[in-house]
Amino acid sequence: METNIRSLRSYLMQRLLISLYLLWLVSTVVGYFATINYANQPYDLVLLQRANAVADLLKLGSGHEQLDVIPLLPDGSDLGMPDSVVYTVTDGEGRKLAGNGNTLRPLSYRRGRTGPLFSNGEREGQKTRMVSLTFNSNGKTLQLHVSETTQQRQALIRGILANIVIPQLLLTLIALAVVWYGLKQGLRPLERLRREVVNRKRDDLSQLDGSKAPAEVRPLIDAVNDLLERLKQVMAAQQRFVADAAHQLRTPFAGLKTQSELALRETDPQRKQQSLNYILTSTRHGIRLVNQLLALARNEPGGQSTESFVALNLNQLAQECTVNWVPIALEKNIDLGYEGASVAALVRGDAGSLTEMLNNLIDNAIRYTPESGHITVSVKVALSCIELSVEDNGPGIDPQHRERVFERFYRILGSGQSGSGLGLSIVAEVAKRHNAELLLDAGKDGVGTRISVRFPLLP
Repeated sequence: METNIRSLRSYLMQRLLISLYLLWLVSTVVGYFATINYANQPYDLVLLQRANAVADLLKLGSGHEQLDVIPLLPDGSDLGMPDSVVYTVTDGEGRKLAGNGNTLRPLSYRRGRTGPLFSNGEREGQKTRMVSLTFNSNGKTLQLHVSETTQQRQALIRGILANIVIPQLLLTLIALAVVWYGLKQGLRPLERLRREVVNRKRDDLSQLDGSKAPAEVRPLIDAVNDLLERLKQVMAAQQRFVADAAHQLRTPFAGLKTQSELALRETDPQRKQQSLNYILTSTRHGIRLVNQLLALARNEPGGQSTESFVALNLNQLAQECTVNWVPIALEKNIDLGYEGASVAALVRGDAGSLTEMLNNLIDNAIRYTPESGHITVSVKVALSCIELSVEDNGPGIDPQHRERVFERFYRILGSGQSGSGLGLSIVAEVAKRHNAELLLDAGKDGVGTRISVRFPLLP
């Protein structure tokens, strides 16, 4: 099913078009009523003057009215005066007394209103404008109604509206063109970014250039750049894992193949047994190497997120882990002890990774500590951190090697112990993942080795 994707340019143009149309419509309506009001004012003034002239000619309100006099009014035959004007004189009851038309009296006059009253009407299918005047004569009420058609008014209104609406419409169209061009120019940086991403190579994870992008788009570019950086770390970790695995597993599997071929060719049971023992030793070494490579991959940056971190009691975790190594330590007659903190040592982390780290520290200490030696695992709670340490009285590590022992596959020559050189690398990656500080120093009285991991306190 296709997904309807709305263009940002189309969306903005649609919103602006509707807004400009509504603005033009409101402006036209307001202009129409304003035009009617201002167009009526001068014509109403002329109509009132004409009604006063008729009243003066008929002497209305003087008590000596001359209703038989016929005023000369435009009849619409003149091209310069297309509107026709008629008048009617009525009494207080609305009966017609004189006039050349049959106009209706406004209702407001029946309520006793005085003064000129303008009203709209219709005569013979044409719209009219009428003014009504009231006069008192010998105790009687006389009313004069003068009405004219509105052709000139309508022509003036249409002309004014044409001079208002058409320029406004043209300005609206020009504004739309300017807005469209402005949107096109404003969205050009986004189009440039789109082309940059589309034309990239598959393995190009470099940062996007947001220096010329609008400020509103910068957070999106920063988020994409952050995602690219994390993806780069994940891909680099995968490449390192593949390279490390290929480098380290090639030799054990080649040895297994050689020992297997020798065992198949041997007829002497003792030599065959010896070859099988070599195969078992190589297999154990391969299994340990694979497990360490997997542990290293899990704890590399980007290998796992920190969302699974929970509050852990380092006291309990270290004690349980130390107890599991006691039988192996006893095989070498090594005194493996544990010193816990007097209070709960709460840290935020992943129990599996921390256990793996401590297992590597204890295993490394047991390997290099001679028989009848001693190893101490301790947890201490300080004011600024929680410290987990493993200390032994073995041969120790020379200062010149202390920085490099945490590198992958780095092993000190002449140590006399087998290994892959990954144990302390795993410790370093777990510490980094938990934002902990890793320290390596000599043991008590300068004898042996002490490796400490300092965790930040929980807020």
